[in-house]
Amino acid sequence: MPQSSVSLAGQSSSVTLECDCLAHRFGNAADNGFRQSHYPTDMTDEEWAVVRLLLPVPGRMRGRGGQPEAYCHRQMLDAIRYNGIKWRAMPVDFPPWDRVYAFFRRWHDHALVKEFHDRLRGRVRERLGQDAEPTAGVIDSQSVKADAVVGSDSRGFDGGKLVNGRKRHTVVDTLGLLLGVMVTAADTGDRAAAQVLLEQVAEAHHRLALIWADGGYTGSLVEHCLAAFALVLANVKRSDDMRGFVVLPKRWIVERLFAHLMRTRRLARDFERCTPSAEAMIYWSMILLMTHRLARPHPRRA
Repeated sequence: MPQSSVSLAGQSSSVTLECDCLAHRFGNAADNGFRQSHYPTDMTDEEWAVVRLLLPVPGRMRGRGGQPEAYCHRQMLDAIRYNGIKWRAMPVDFPPWDRVYAFFRRWHDHALVKEFHDRLRGRVRERLGQDAEPTAGVIDSQSVKADAVVGSDSRGFDGGKLVNGRKRHTVVDTLGLLLGVMVTAADTGDRAAAQVLLEQVAEAHHRLALIWADGGYTGSLVEHCLAAFALVLANVKRSDDMRGFVVLPKRWIVERLFAHLMRTRRLARDFERCTPSAEAMIYWSMILLMTHRLARPHPRRA
């Protein structure tokens, strides 16, 4: 998908009349009001300078029809980053909640949020001296409680963790950056979900050759990954003589991702009615993390 190549204008931390987003340059965003930055989740100028060059181009500009964008892209991104509340409780200085939600749904339905996320991940890896595409990763799952809005068709009980809710199956690279995620009911087995998730990840990342996992990813899954995806699934197990908390090689990388997700208010438990929206929220949380890292004046290894 082509990327925008507009120039940065102004250095104010708020959205101004000189805003250089595509909705202002080629849409109708100038017809709507402007807002000053108020919240810690609002993008700084340094973050926006990184983000604006990686944003997907609106479908109308690529010959797909539709109406011109009516709201500033920077305002829309700030509204989604401010994601610890119900959509209908969106503060009034943001665009109307239904327009923000429509933007969120459109980006998810057309896989734009994942594309945007992957561009940022490649930029972070390159800044840290790594190739844009990883060759190794780590897989694990996290069970979280589900809110009352989560229906019985997508929730379950994890007997091992004693959690009634959903399970987040994730694959990360060796820097702890997300490669793929799948949200299921909490009673879904790790090996069954891994077979589907690793197929998606292997298809998207052709250089991926090695995946570290815990003892729950054993049995026929190891042979299946090698035969079907050319992936070596290496199990990092806890020895029987270990007592108390012990940091295990490689496995701590994905645990750090889970810790970051739990610091995102909307992900402290699962509040989404459908699993695709839950997956999209995880991508947005990682987008927030990576834009912070890219805006730092000096790169620092994760």
